[in-house]
Amino acid sequence: MKQHLLRISDFGLRLSSAAPVARSISLILIAALAGCAVGPDYKRPALDAPASFRAAASETNDLTASESVANLGWWQVMKDSQLRAYIAEALTNSWDIQIAAARVLQAEAAARVTRSQFMPTVGAGADWNTTRTSQNGPSGNVPDPQQEFGSVYGTMASYELDLWGRIRRANEAARAQLLATEAAQQTVRQTLVAQVATAYLNLLETDNELEISLRTYGARTNSLTLTKARQEGGVASMQDVYQAQVLVTTAEAAIVEAHRRIEQQENELSILLGRNPGSPQRGEGLLRQNLDLTVPPGLPSELIDRRPDIRAVEQQLVAANADIGQAKAAFFPKVTLTGFYGYQSVALSDLFSSPSRTWQFGPAVTVPLFTGGALRGNLKLAQARFDEAVAQYQKTVQNSFREVSDSLIAYRRSRELRARQEENAQAHRSATDLANIRYEGGVTSYLEVLYNEQELFTAELNLARARLEELLSVVSLYRSLGGGWQAETATVQK
Repeated sequence: MKQHLLRISDFGLRLSSAAPVARSISLILIAALAGCAVGPDYKRPALDAPASFRAAASETNDLTASESVANLGWWQVMKDSQLRAYIAEALTNSWDIQIAAARVLQAEAAARVTRSQFMPTVGAGADWNTTRTSQNGPSGNVPDPQQEFGSVYGTMASYELDLWGRIRRANEAARAQLLATEAAQQTVRQTLVAQVATAYLNLLETDNELEISLRTYGARTNSLTLTKARQEGGVASMQDVYQAQVLVTTAEAAIVEAHRRIEQQENELSILLGRNPGSPQRGEGLLRQNLDLTVPPGLPSELIDRRPDIRAVEQQLVAANADIGQAKAAFFPKVTLTGFYGYQSVALSDLFSSPSRTWQFGPAVTVPLFTGGALRGNLKLAQARFDEAVAQYQKTVQNSFREVSDSLIAYRRSRELRARQEENAQAHRSATDLANIRYEGGVTSYLEVLYNEQELFTAELNLARARLEELLSVVSLYRSLGGGWQAETATVQK
């Protein structure tokens, strides 16, 4: 016989006829919504935030201004158009970004599942059975050994009334986990911006070292040629030739090492961009990079709301606090509702008639009398996890103050170091020029030229690295202040 199923819409219309049942459900739902939520409400822990960031002793920036460089977008801080293009590409194609986005979707789905507990689960079904009774069994002969029985029904599975706020606390925890995951995604964006900028600047610095090595190699090759000519003319000794050869081979070794570092640095940058290892293009050279900060760092109290890693840890704290409420709610009676409404008949023609109606509705109360200490253990576990989350939150905040202070000190001292290295390099250039003049005039030996050439080469490399450290200190300060996670609102110039 053909099976007939009852539509959900039909079930809703039919159920409305059961006015006493509907009124009872409504009253119980109102009582559930008016229930209290046990457990502590979240309050941000007290923090000992300093009035201003500690910086270098000679720092002159306004460290107490409310405006902060971290409020600027990364596309405003990074001046190199090629670097901005790379950051935009990484924020789209990086595997870390895609992983973080997937985790946000997981948290959204988990929060939706938790939120569904606020509503009852309603289902519908139908069945039709045919049975035959044995005529030789204990029942003996029956007039009609074959029976058919059909039913169409709607059900409400066990629905918990949130009288003590267990579901509300669970929803609060799920929402906090979602916000923590979103903040973690922003942390990934922030970290990726800093990583791309660091890799790009390191690449430019290595390019600069290669340029210095090539320039030095060219000058030393010319010097070797001249020294050989002087030796052949009887003006210089063979020892001078050997010493000039040492300078050439030293520059050659530096060129090989620079090529190795460049190729590996290119691979690192390519992976950050979501590409296979390759050779990315460059924009402005290292010495033309401009990342000077003219905006103050801002107030420490604002750092708590600006840095996404702090917001993520705080949301974990919110979730741990809500878990205490869930653990406390387990001590109270649990009230659940179940319901059934449908039609049963042995004849299909009478299936939807009034006498075929059947329904059942009623609450059930479960009281935990003895659990062997499980409820109290869960409560202590939740409280201990909350204490851990508080300590982790306070540690993260305090560590952020240290990171900003370290970055401010590095920014100031690296600028001073770069200025000193510029003076040092210029002094070595002058000393090297003078040594060459003295050697050509026969006043000194080639050993003096050798020493000054080596010192000049080292000074120029140190100057390039000092400039890199100055630029990287800007990137570090920008990240430690909480900048870099913002979504781009301006068109990136390529």
